[in-house]
Amino acid sequence: MQNIAKSYPGTTLTVIMFLIPLFFNSCREGDHVTVVKLAHGLDPSHSVHMGMVYMAERVYEKSGGHMRLDIYPSGQLGSERENLEMLQIGSLGITKVSAAIMEGFAPSYRIFGLPYIFIDRGHVERVLDGDIGREILADGEQFWLRGLAFYDAGSRSFYTKDRPIEHPDDLRGLKIRVMQSPSAVNMIRAFGGSPTPISWGELYTALQGGVVDGAENNPPSFYLSHHYEVCKYYSLNEHSTIPDVLLIGTKIWNNLTQQEQQWLQEAADESAIYQRELWVESERHSLQKVKEAGVQIIYSDKTPFIESVQGLYEVYMQDERFNNLIQRIRALE
Repeated sequence: MQNIAKSYPGTTLTVIMFLIPLFFNSCREGDHVTVVKLAHGLDPSHSVHMGMVYMAERVYEKSGGHMRLDIYPSGQLGSERENLEMLQIGSLGITKVSAAIMEGFAPSYRIFGLPYIFIDRGHVERVLDGDIGREILADGEQFWLRGLAFYDAGSRSFYTKDRPIEHPDDLRGLKIRVMQSPSAVNMIRAFGGSPTPISWGELYTALQGGVVDGAENNPPSFYLSHHYEVCKYYSLNEHSTIPDVLLIGTKIWNNLTQQEQQWLQEAADESAIYQRELWVESERHSLQKVKEAGVQIIYSDKTPFIESVQGLYEVYMQDERFNNLIQRIRALE
């Protein structure tokens, strides 16, 4: 299969913004090839990027070479939020973001920010692959963001510089980096920590410089970011399971033919299955590597963490829509 992944030369943000209208629309080369640009912030060795490469290959095969995805990894075209905004105005075709980032664009994505909403991996898949997942993917369309598929991003746990997190009380007095997500901020506060929103690209330096005392993420992100070089405690309390979401701007989607839309959606669905298989191995490999690098892995008792966030459920359940979502998710346990 042809490898469709591309790279983009380094340049200043000013130049990028100037070139956006020229390069990032879906376009047709001559009369035969439709090209859609895909940008994201992950390293090319990440399983999510590999899933996207697989999707690009499947699109190319399904279309007989008449449709192509060009992939720009590692934040070359901006942050997650910047990529989303480019999708909305039609200057970028597809991106991948954490579902937490989507809280600011489509309300239903907030449900993923509830700690311990899922009981295991099977429960996650039943929700994401069923009616609930499809409804949430569709929720962004009114904001010009059409969900194509969910990618596995595992469960998030705490990693810290100076002491392990074995109980919520251990977070008191610690500044913990979070995504720019209201749910993440409220969760850290419920645990007793001090939430500090910082962009992913700035986090390594922030950890080194003591701007924050720790962060929270899944094992592959902890390993591939090299944050294990600074943080030597990884506490697997698995407080939240927030998927990644693959999105296409509706301006681009509506410019595709019905056949092109079908090729793309089928390839996205297939890539999600493929990526899940890669993810399981990447988690195992990442934990092994950070342990070899001297990181202490702590398997925390989840019970006190679960008890600490019950107030968040009470707040969510005051909203009829979220109460309904919670009950439907619980019914699939």
